[in-house]
Parts: sequence; structure tokens; C-alpha cells
Amino acid sequence: MTDRDGFAAETGRYRRELLAHCYRMVGSAHDAEDLVQETYLRAWRAYAGFEGRASVRSWLHRIATNVCLTAVEPRVIRLLPSGLAGPSADPTRPPRPVDAAWLEPFPDAWISAPADDPAAVVVRRETLRLALIAGLQHLPARQRAILLLREVLAFSAAETAEILGTTTAAVKSGLQRARARLDELDPQPDDLLEPTDPRARALLDGYIAAFERSDANLLERVLRTDATLEATPFADWQAGRDHCVGLLERYVLGSPGDWRMIPTTANGQPAAVHHRGAPDGVVVLSPTATGVSRVVKFHEPALVTMFP
Repeated sequence: MTDRDGFAAETGRYRRELLAHCYRMVGSAHDAEDLVQETYLRAWRAYAGFEGRASVRSWLHRIATNVCLTAVEPRVIRLLPSGLAGPSADPTRPPRPVDAAWLEPFPDAWISAPADDPAAVVVRRETLRLALIAGLQHLPARQRAILLLREVLAFSAAETAEILGTTTAAVKSGLQRARARLDELDPQPDDLLEPTDPRARALLDGYIAAFERSDANLLERVLRTDATLEATPFADWQAGRDHCVGLLERYVLGSPGDWRMIPTTANGQPAAVHHRGAPDGVVVLSPTATGVSRVVKFHEPALVTMFP
């Protein structure tokens, strides 16, 4: 076996986990791909000197985390519209685009382990939900890394300190501050349905049918009364079903047949790829037992190519 074969055999099973980790750190699926490539390039260069004092997994995450910390240092954080200001008070006002660094959705297919590869690391979908990713971006980068390493990837405080080149005391303090900040941000409740739940699929099918038929009444039946609607690159977002449906009916739904939507999954949630003649973007839904609680639409045609 060559060194390259040995490297691939030891490190390949962690690629999906590293991709998810980089995405959580930076909030961009495209950037995460580049950061994983850089991680593997650095790991290959250092492989001859790897002595096994740490596990391969820990070693790779140390490289990946530091690659991410370097990448995010000079950048503004990626946000959703709800991270900029409160909801719009006027659903009759046309959506107002703004220039910002926007969060991106993450295709579930990127982390799905092949059925014939029992050694592949399985990534838990709930650790990629949009509410969590959006909240993480508001944390200082090192606090974000500490929380992810400790609570998502389950490294010990000592292992996390080793990965970040700091002390165990600093890790414990950083984790406490990160938890407190996430609690302040009031993320979505934990009652989201899994994308495989028939109720979640029924809500997605209803949402798709409402758009393809231009049926605002069906959309009302899909959304919860307290539903929210936001879409990049627009600053204004809506809270409450009446506001959401009113804006969509006025500016988005169009005529029957204008929209074609393809079901998929993103961020461990039901999603759909939008086409309005040409590729338009991706929408991610937050389904609950009482309806869709949140709709996030990403108006970016380039994102469509990420989804099978």
C-alpha cells in the first residue's frame, strides 16, 4: 500500500463529518467544500509526520477547525434576514433587496453515507438545522468552534483544548458563554418533524402544490398561524400567516404553471428546488405537527446545482 492509499484509507471516512463541521463554522456550503479541500491538502502534506499521538479524527478536526478560523477571521458573518432586524409591519411593501453576506442551505445528500460503506461516519441531521446554523454565526468564531467540538462532535474538554491550542479552563469558559448566547437568540423549538415523517412530506407536497397551482388558500392550510417567511437577498421578512400569504400572493405566486418545484432535503429539513422558467433557488421548510412554522427561501440560482 502506498502512502497515498494509506492516507485515503485512514482519512476518507471523515470527509462528510468535516464538510458538515466546516459548514457549521462558516454558514456556506460552497465555502465549506473549499475548506475541506484545503484541510485534506494540509493533512496530506503533514501525513508523513503524523505519529498517532492523537486519533486521526482529532488530527483532521484540528486542521479543519484552524482552516475555518483563518477563513472567517476577516469576513462579516453570514446571516438570514431575521438576523438583521425585526419583521416587517407592512406585507404590502415590495421586498427590498440588500447587499449582505447571506447564509446558504446545505444539501442533505452531501452527508448521506452509502449503504455499502459501514465505516462511513454518519452526520446527525439535527446538527445542521437552519435555526442552529443561523444562531452559530452570531457567536465569536472561537466560541463557535468550542461549542461545535464539545457538543456536536463530542470531543472532551481536553481534546478540544488540544485542537484549539488553548487550556481546558478556557474551553469550559468559552462553552458556557456560547451556550448562554445561543439561549438569548431563541432558536426554533425542538418539535420539528423529520423529513422522512409522512406529515412533513405532506406539508412539503402542499407547499409545492400551492405554488404550482398559484393557490393562496392551500398555502394558508399549510402554514401555522405564527409562521414566518424570509427570503434572501431581501431584508424584510414576515411574521404571521396572514402577512406571509399576503406577500406571497401579491408578489410571488403568479399564475398556475409559473412555478415548478422539485422536492429535496436540506439542513435536515424538507426543501424544494424552485424553477420559474429558469432555476430560481431553494426553499427550506420547518415542519411541525401543526403546520409549517418557518419558510426560508434562498433566491440564488447557483444553489440549484448543489441539489440532485
